[in-house]
Amino acid sequence: MRAHECYHCKQWVEADEAHDCWTTTETALTRELSEDLREAWERLREAASELGEQRIYASHKSIMFARKTCYFFVRPKRNFLEACVFLGRPLRHPRIRRVDPSSKTKFAHLVQIKHRDEVEAPLTDWLQEAYGLQDAAPPAAAATRKTATKGRARPKGKAKAAKRSAVKARKKTAPKRKTPRR
Repeated sequence: MRAHECYHCKQWVEADEAHDCWTTTETALTRELSEDLREAWERLREAASELGEQRIYASHKSIMFARKTCYFFVRPKRNFLEACVFLGRPLRHPRIRRVDPSSKTKFAHLVQIKHRDEVEAPLTDWLQEAYGLQDAAPPAAAATRKTATKGRARPKGKAKAAKRSAVKARKKTAPKRKTPRR
């Protein structure tokens, strides 16, 4: 490969030079944290480690905590630690900044941590719940969604056909124009 600028880290990479800006370590991600944030990070890592056996690894700009799959991760930022906890239900709480569906069965909860004292209940309870979520049986299949028109579920292919027939019915009932449109 010829010399180029890495699209991700904007570093100049010489021809045939090995470059891997995606691989990182926990130490590299937490190196520049303030004292308060470093203490918060150490308390958060300790709390997660006490839950049981798991893999803790750095990936890109995050530190991941996983059993079979990732149950939470931390992104160290300049002024706070951004923790993302995956739970089986959406939560409403003043500490939670945002909740996004991450799959059919899980919700990502974003929490900002600025001090060691913030790593306590309910955050530690949420970590425990997320850790144990992989032990739980998978949820039952979701009930079929009902359409607003007649209150019964429609097979997927019939929805388009119903829409087309409704358009045709409107065209038939529309009054005919006497003069052609130009």
